[in-house]
Amino acid sequence: MLRTEHLKALFARYKILALLVAIALIWTFFTYQTEGDFLTARNLSNLLRQMAITGMLASGMVFVIISGEIDLSVGSLLGLLGGLAAILDNQYHLPLYANVPLVMLLGALIGAFNGYWVAYLRIPSFIVTLAGLLAWRGVLLGITGGMTITPISPGFVMIAQSYLPDFASYALGLIVFGTLAFSMFRNRIKRAEYGLTVPSMALDLAKLAGLAVAIVAFFGVLDAYRGVPLPVLLVVILLGAFTIMARRTVFGRRIYAIGGNLEATRLSGVNVQLIKLCVFALMGVMAALAGIATTARLAAGSPSAGSLQELDAIASCIIGGTSMRGGAGTVFGALIGALIMATLDNGMSMLGVDTYWQMIVKGVILLLAVWLDVATTPKR
Repeated sequence: MLRTEHLKALFARYKILALLVAIALIWTFFTYQTEGDFLTARNLSNLLRQMAITGMLASGMVFVIISGEIDLSVGSLLGLLGGLAAILDNQYHLPLYANVPLVMLLGALIGAFNGYWVAYLRIPSFIVTLAGLLAWRGVLLGITGGMTITPISPGFVMIAQSYLPDFASYALGLIVFGTLAFSMFRNRIKRAEYGLTVPSMALDLAKLAGLAVAIVAFFGVLDAYRGVPLPVLLVVILLGAFTIMARRTVFGRRIYAIGGNLEATRLSGVNVQLIKLCVFALMGVMAALAGIATTARLAAGSPSAGSLQELDAIASCIIGGTSMRGGAGTVFGALIGALIMATLDNGMSMLGVDTYWQMIVKGVILLLAVWLDVATTPKR
């Protein structure tokens, strides 16, 4: 019994490391099965572009789940906002600098609309967003007439089909490494000031060395093809911005507090309703961004865009360690989960696995991820 509890605690502590090991094993399997084609620079670039859209949704979904709610409407909302962006570009020739902010603003308003029903009218988020899943898809079919919107202007398409030049990739890699190193040493100083245990310098330097190798490998592989795709760059920026928001801001900490203990947070004077409304508004912005990226990637506004995408976003969060109970989860973990989902789609497609088997495998993995969450989380 004691050994079982120890293993549970060990897994809970190193869950992200376990996910990285799982990715390595999955990549090794697909590389062997495809005789090396899976690990080519071109395929990895396509894999990351495919993962980026799910990652955008998962970046917003993780905060919704942490707050103790769920959003089933994001796939339909992605399709609606992406279709609207295509219509504004194709039929009204709205410039890109006006099109993108307008669509993202609309996403925030729709997300806030969902949040109002949940936070202020106290309708369960499952019901509100299930209604949205149906309603927003219906609106999309109505405004597009069920037809694909094409062509899309070259400038709009460049959002998803452009790449950073090599020198910009190297500069970005240095910025990422410098930021991580600064954060690590700043954390050491803060822990020392408050009299907390400070990890050994050798351990932190080893972590930095590992991060440096990972960053060089990441940007090196992408530069070997055509460079860092713009959607991947956006996801990296979102990772940094949302991680800072979650760890360093009052708003971020309150999201965790609401998911951990709603009543205690409310009694402490936090405006729980406003926080939840803002979380759903943020989710709407992420759905808009993902919709714009999808339209740019397809070079068309499709009435079927985003179908079942909400399930991939939710699965990414759960696989990445976000607890369905609320109060626990990270954006980094959600993006690792999105990478696992994209890897399964990409690898099984390369192997010619039938679609129904792909769905079965992803469903089983989601069920196992939830089981692990339940099995390794201490009872409250």
